[in-house]
Parts: sequence; C-alpha cells; structure tokens
Amino acid sequence: MQIWVDADACPRAVKEVLFRCANRTQVMTTLVANQFLKTPPSAFIQSVQVPGGFDVADNEIVARLNKDDLVITADIPLADEVIAKGGAALNPRGTFYTKENIKDHLQRRDMRESLRDSGMVSGGPDAYGKKELQAFSNALDRYVTQHKRA
Repeated sequence: MQIWVDADACPRAVKEVLFRCANRTQVMTTLVANQFLKTPPSAFIQSVQVPGGFDVADNEIVARLNKDDLVITADIPLADEVIAKGGAALNPRGTFYTKENIKDHLQRRDMRESLRDSGMVSGGPDAYGKKELQAFSNALDRYVTQHKRA
C-alpha cells in the first residue's frame, strides 16, 4: 500500500497529518504537484513534480497507482478514476469516495459547476477547520490500520 497526494490544492494541515502518518506507519507517501514541494526528510515521504497543465498531476497519480493504494484528493473526477482502478480515494474533509457514492458526487459537482457558470451560485466549499481536519485524520488512520494488517 502507498499513499498518493494530489498536492497542488491540498491544505497544509492535511500534509502535516500525512507526514506524521507516513513516519509512524512507515507507509510510503508521495505528493504529486506541478510545483516544487518541500517535504520533511524521511525515507517514507517523497514528492514528484510534474509539468504544468490540465490534469497532468492527476494522470501521473493514476498511471502509478496500484490496487489498494490510497489517494488523497478533493478532485472528484480523479477519485472516480482511482476507484475504477481499484484504489481508494479520501478527500481532505475525511469523506471516502466509493463505488457506491462516486456517481452521486460527480452529479452534484457537475450541477454546482453549471449553477456557478450560469451565475446563479457563487463561492466554493465551507472554510476548512479543525473539525474537518479531525475527520480526515480519523479516516486516514482507520484506512492505514486496516490495510497494514492485510
């Protein structure tokens, strides 16, 4: 098992949780972004810089992904690809995308995008706070614990 991070828009607090998890559990964690990312020195943490461009980081993650790897992303289309390839996808708010719920997430995303494009709705998700970080940390810990045993 490996953890992949769609790191361009990943909150700093989430990265810190991931760094601690990687060192504590000795699970390889790779951040993928189209910019240089500074990571702490660790045998279990690395970063991959990809060229800029639409979905370049997403495509790199999907290309390297193995079954049962975990991807951290808020990008719902990426999560859909991860699930199709046998991986798991967790968003930074602590919600797992699954085979059972991914189509619903995609439909809601498309509807919100359509409403924003038409000017009927503006803004994005609620602010990221301690409650969301705790939910993420708990979900990550459960997943890693279950898959390290297997």
